[in-house]
Amino acid sequence: MSHEHIATYLNDHLAGSSVAIELLEHLESAHKGTDVERFAAELRADIAADRLELEALMGRLQIAESRTRKAAAWLSEKVTEIKLRLDDSGDGLLRLLEAFEALSLGIEGKRGMWRALAAATENTPALQVADYEALTRRAEEQRGRVEAERLKAARRALVPEP
Repeated sequence: MSHEHIATYLNDHLAGSSVAIELLEHLESAHKGTDVERFAAELRADIAADRLELEALMGRLQIAESRTRKAAAWLSEKVTEIKLRLDDSGDGLLRLLEAFEALSLGIEGKRGMWRALAAATENTPALQVADYEALTRRAEEQRGRVEAERLKAARRALVPEP
């Protein structure tokens, strides 16, 4: 195993989790007192738990968090938020749909990461430290929940005005 490759790969996913958590925090604050706020808070807690799993794995492998990737994630989230606001400065329905799509793609990436790590354990005993099957199932469950919300948002956002 190339330590540099695994460090890059895991740091990329760690950065992605930061973007997702920030995006969910924005959804919570923009949708106070609604089902969207509750959904975003629950999903944010789930993603934060997965992030802790990833951080623990990185700790066991003695991989430090990349400051560069952390900064890039922060910048990426800010650019994403601006893009979403520019796309929909009105009622926020398109912004909500696009936010759920971004989250869905990120969760699919996380599911792929857990599957890739599970595959790599066959040749890399150092990676045999997590229940990748359970983590994959959790990502699939999260993606299903986001997909339901994404479709609800689509029904509202993509309806032509009379």
